Amino acid sequence: MLMMRMSQSSKLDGRLYTVTLSDKEFRRLSEFIHTECGIKMPPGKRTMLEGRLRKRLRDLGIGSFTEYYEYLLSPQGLAGEYVHMINVVTTNKTDFFREPAHFDYLVQKVLPQLVDCGLGVGRRLNVWSAGCSTGEEPYTLAIVLSEFAQNYRSFDFSILATDISTKVLEKARTGIYDHDRVKPVSLFLRKRYLLRNKDRAKKLVRVAPELRSKVRFQRVNFMDRKFGISDKMAVIFCRNVLIYFDRPTQEQVLARVCRHLIPGGYLFTGHSETLQGLNLPLTNVATTVYRKL
Repeated sequence: MLMMRMSQSSKLDGRLYTVTLSDKEFRRLSEFIHTECGIKMPPGKRTMLEGRLRKRLRDLGIGSFTEYYEYLLSPQGLAGEYVHMINVVTTNKTDFFREPAHFDYLVQKVLPQLVDCGLGVGRRLNVWSAGCSTGEEPYTLAIVLSEFAQNYRSFDFSILATDISTKVLEKARTGIYDHDRVKPVSLFLRKRYLLRNKDRAKKLVRVAPELRSKVRFQRVNFMDRKFGISDKMAVIFCRNVLIYFDRPTQEQVLARVCRHLIPGGYLFTGHSETLQGLNLPLTNVATTVYRKL
């Protein structure tokens, strides 16, 4: 029998009803989310979780969060609904050239040093945008690296962009953005790397094909023991991702990430994130920039 509680209007089988998230249901769902994808769900996020999942209940014709939780654990739920749930609960906030000091440091300090070691010239330079969201960060990296390549005739690079959400990866692969989203990109770089829509009324731009060809997208869950990544990375941007994990999970995730970083490679984290107290093979070389020992 469906469990129903009153709080917000909806329809199921022609009847007007609403469902709310009980304390027990919240605990079970938050523990499931934390176990499966590492994202912490403190009590302050209960309203957010309830609101975002309620639409999934309506779409599935499920009348309670208990029933939804049981469906998640079923073979059918784990095969399909799990991905939908992750898409719903993950928060994706990003911009082109977000935290610009990182890109300045990359160009002025990191890339020249890596080139001196033969990376980018002679051997391909591999970069990973971990937690890429809708693609603004990896495309920014592609722009920056392409500009750097103007000074090196044979400079070659590849960017891997990953996220747990299939929804944002689909958006990122298109490389299409509202004009307002690309305002942080200078006019000079926009003209070189972004294409305006032929229908000017739509106010859309698309990342140029030669830039898109440098970025490949892949779904990665940081809770998996293996990420399915074969390349060794010289640079990893893992910014504003750790804030969603508790400290033990942060250390666990970064230890796995560091396995894909070459000795002497660089890790960039978000400005609100700190690695202090974590047991990792990294040394701090600048604000939220680390080098693998």
